[in-house]
This record gives sequence, C-alpha cells and structure tokens, in this order.
Amino acid sequence: MEWKITDGLTDYDTALAFMEDRAAAIAEGRAEDCIWLLEHPPLYTAGTSAKPQDLKDPDRFPVFPSKRGGQYTYHGPGQRVVYVMMDLNRRGRDVRCFVQDLERWVIATLGEFGLTGHIRDGRVGVWIERPDKPRLPDGRLAEDKIAAIGIRLRKWVSFHGLAINVEPDLSHFGGIVPCGITDYGVTSLVDLGLPVTMEDLDVALRASFDTVMATPERSCGATG
Repeated sequence: MEWKITDGLTDYDTALAFMEDRAAAIAEGRAEDCIWLLEHPPLYTAGTSAKPQDLKDPDRFPVFPSKRGGQYTYHGPGQRVVYVMMDLNRRGRDVRCFVQDLERWVIATLGEFGLTGHIRDGRVGVWIERPDKPRLPDGRLAEDKIAAIGIRLRKWVSFHGLAINVEPDLSHFGGIVPCGITDYGVTSLVDLGLPVTMEDLDVALRASFDTVMATPERSCGATG
C-alpha cells in the first residue's frame, strides 16, 4: 500500500486524472494499492444519483460531474479527502462489504478522538449525535453528518472514497442538499469542540486503517 499526502490544494481534475491512471495500473498489476490524502479548493461534485434541484446555488463554486455513487457533495479547505484506490479482486469482489469497511474505518478513526460515529439506513455517510441541539420532531436526537463516502469501481479497482470534515467552512455546504438529505446538519471535528489538526487526523486514519482495512483476506466486518 502506498500512502500519499499532498499539501496545499489539489485541483479536482488533477486528482481525477491521477485516480483513473492509478486504478488502471493497479488493475493491470503495474502498481500497488494507494491511499491519497489531500484537500481541494472549494467545489461541488455531482454523483451518479445527483438531482438538479439539490444544487441550490449553482454559481457559488465550480461543479464537477462525477461518476462515483451518490449525489452532491462539497469539498474544500479544511476537509480531508481520502481517495482509496484498492484492488477488490483480492478482497472478494464484495462491494457492499468494502463500503461497510470504509464506514468502519471512518468510525474507528473518529473513535481515536473520543467520538462515536453512526451509520443510518437510508442516509449515506457517517453521523454524529448532537444532544446539544433540539431533538427531532419524532423525539430522536439531532444528528449531523461528519463524513461522506462515495466510490466507483473499474475492473474491480476502487477510486474516489471519503471526505472527513476537520475544519471546513460549514456555510459552504449551504449551496447544495448534501447527499440529497434534508432535515439534518453538517458538522466537523473543530465544530464539535475538538482542536484536531489535519495531521492529527492523518495519524488516526493510518492507525485505524491497519486495524480495519489492511488484511484483504479477512471476512467482511471482522476485526483485527
């Protein structure tokens, strides 16, 4: 596994070109799997299920069509984007299992900072309960989204991946309906009162990856 960390802001088209080339090289056996950690300038991406009405402010930032799964997402400074280029031919060709492992990876990473992340049926991504906010009309605790997940496969090699909010400008999410989900907010590690840096998150991602994702032969959902 190669780990890449790029400082500064990486153009979306540059990142996409790299991912496509690397995924092809992995599929052909010319390159090893790769995790790429970066930040983008402010932009919106439209996944394969994006609905035009969910782009509320089309002139706010550049909008990039994306062939990953999901709907509209925001990327920008202060958000750690984690592009995951991995060969699922060596992981059982089980897409659902792979996505579940990505979810578990995010949750384990959040756990390094004392947070409990949740997965909710019908709501993609990872969520944080907010007892400090008014309860929902049905009495449940309010929840905010802290991480988005969306992947694409080509020849059973993944690309695209995760986006975890460290300290982005949360108002920038207002130009879209994030992932098509209304009635819920968006949060970040710093918004939750945690003085976490991008470097802190990178260390936690690496540590939890070795626990959750590093062994391709294990069964889906297993630990260790």
